[in-house]
Amino acid sequence: MKSPVIVIGIGEMGSVFARGLLRSGHPVYPVTRHDDLDDVARQLPSPELVVVAVAEKDLHPVLEKIPPAWQQRLCLLQNELLPGDWRQYGFIKPTVISVWFEKKKGQDVKVLIPSPAYGPAAELLKSSLGSLDIAVRILASESELLFELVLKNVYIVTTNCAGLKAGGSVSELWENQRELAETVANEVIGIQAALTGESFQPDQLIKAMLAAFDGDPEHGCMGRSAAARLARALQQADAAGLAIPCLREIAASQSS
Repeated sequence: MKSPVIVIGIGEMGSVFARGLLRSGHPVYPVTRHDDLDDVARQLPSPELVVVAVAEKDLHPVLEKIPPAWQQRLCLLQNELLPGDWRQYGFIKPTVISVWFEKKKGQDVKVLIPSPAYGPAAELLKSSLGSLDIAVRILASESELLFELVLKNVYIVTTNCAGLKAGGSVSELWENQRELAETVANEVIGIQAALTGESFQPDQLIKAMLAAFDGDPEHGCMGRSAAARLARALQQADAAGLAIPCLREIAASQSS
């Protein structure tokens, strides 16, 4: 029998990973918010992988409690994820996947584009998710991973924040409100550069963002977390001393 996999957080996304891993022959042990991680780790100290599938807001409370035995076996998949999120806890090289598929309650998985993955268990993710017809693209370096994480952040924050003003789908945003989309995207890229201490080519990120738009042109811009993402972007910009006038104008229009 193959080694077990721990899945922390059995919501819509966690259930997808669990199903794929089960199809790959790995026993899957779900962990909920009511379970004590240390107790589970004493029973399962050497899992093949520990998939952290909680929501973004719950990520850091979970990472703070990861037992030492699991720290070299982590898989992270949250939106708005950056290397600093795991490095602050001393985690050196987790497996990370930038998820480009959706799973909503009562609906099957919807793939936008292949999901890039990097780390020790990237091949396992590729084979297990592949069993569900979810394409995974394995990255070759940490620099490629950083680009992909920033790209996903630019996509999500740009569409959510611009969507608060424009509404509609991603294709409509680009066709009808391109100046707004480009301005917001450039401000978001500036925030990502400040958060990572790296510089990025805006044209390259925007081109990649448009490829994701093409993967699901009717994808709605404004998700449930749009207002929270905008507030978080403003906090990050304030901490970095960034002006971001377009994002601030959107925020002001929402509060008026």
